[in-house]
Amino acid sequence: MVKKVIWGVIAVLTLVFVILYIYNVITPSSIDAGAYKYFLDEELRTAQTYQSINRLIYISAFLIKVLVLAWFLISHADTLQRWSVNLTNSNYLLSILIFFLAMWVILRAVSLPFSLYSGYYLQHQWGFSTQALSGWWSDYIKGAGLDLVLSGLGVILLFWSMKKWPNGWWLTAAIFVSVWIVIQSYLWPVLVNPLFNKFEPVKNPEIIESVEGLAEKAGITVEEILIMDASIRTKKSNAYFAGLGGSKRIVLYDNLVNRHSIDEVEAVVAHEIAHWKHGHIIKGITYGVIGNLILWLLLFNILSGYRLPEGGYMPKAWAIMLMFFLLASFVTSPLQNIVSRRMEYQADSTAVQLTQNPEANVNLLVNLAKDNLSDVSPPPYIEWFSHSHPSIMHRIKNITN
Repeated sequence: MVKKVIWGVIAVLTLVFVILYIYNVITPSSIDAGAYKYFLDEELRTAQTYQSINRLIYISAFLIKVLVLAWFLISHADTLQRWSVNLTNSNYLLSILIFFLAMWVILRAVSLPFSLYSGYYLQHQWGFSTQALSGWWSDYIKGAGLDLVLSGLGVILLFWSMKKWPNGWWLTAAIFVSVWIVIQSYLWPVLVNPLFNKFEPVKNPEIIESVEGLAEKAGITVEEILIMDASIRTKKSNAYFAGLGGSKRIVLYDNLVNRHSIDEVEAVVAHEIAHWKHGHIIKGITYGVIGNLILWLLLFNILSGYRLPEGGYMPKAWAIMLMFFLLASFVTSPLQNIVSRRMEYQADSTAVQLTQNPEANVNLLVNLAKDNLSDVSPPPYIEWFSHSHPSIMHRIKNITN
């Protein structure tokens, strides 16, 4: 009964959210009248078109993956399960690994056309990408290889714990994933990101002086401020923060530094420093850990019918998990994004306080929107459902009001 209720709620929410998402993508939306103070009509319409294409790719990729997983579970999961068990002479973990590898290849094959089109061809069509096709494939292969190794190890550990602790594995899994989230915050920027990009310390004395001054005002210490060679792949501008404790770092795209004024770069840095000042990284990890715990408990109830008599779980349970996390991630994205947008509003307000330059903060948002063809006033539902950051016009109003 519990299993049916969980699946029923997830299925209904997924259907409702998908219908609303598609409706809002294909239905022309009005543009905030205030946007014309900062943008030309042509810029606004072009950005809307570009973002609508991206949204259609996103929802299409999601639906195709759901349909393929559903088709597989209904028609082929039992066959693959028998084959993997027979091939390994009923070796528990080895049969799980064979099943995992088959599923990994299937889902990678399903996702590849969408990744290739959105990540390479679409970016070239709209004049963003500076990357050759060989470079894109190199990044894809490195990313896929890393995913295969880490996911494979995770699956083996998961099913091992499911056999060792049949009634408490969900808590063990939740703790492991929570620890992994924290480890990623420390190690990912240091060990993994350099596999794809080069990072160099900022040498511009104006930026260095600005960072030191802003950090002192905020009462924090920034360990590093780095420039990333984003221009080898894209013409877009961006920045992000990463790390915890002594590994705090701000990363600026070289496009941002090369194409924006010092005042705008200072506004970016102030925004990232504000995230640390308000403890947004720690809060984000905490919320993630709580959500992760709830999802694993729900999954424990869903998988109750897939236990093996001799202990452990059927290989087919992995396909059930994939479907569950795919749908659960989709239906919980509005909640995650609501929290994220609140943090972004707070960081924007604090950035203005730190810089005492609201004009530069507004100019930064406007120019970033132009650089990246951002939809500055998306349909309210789209913003609510899928935007981790408030729309540009909402952020501008937050700064100027």
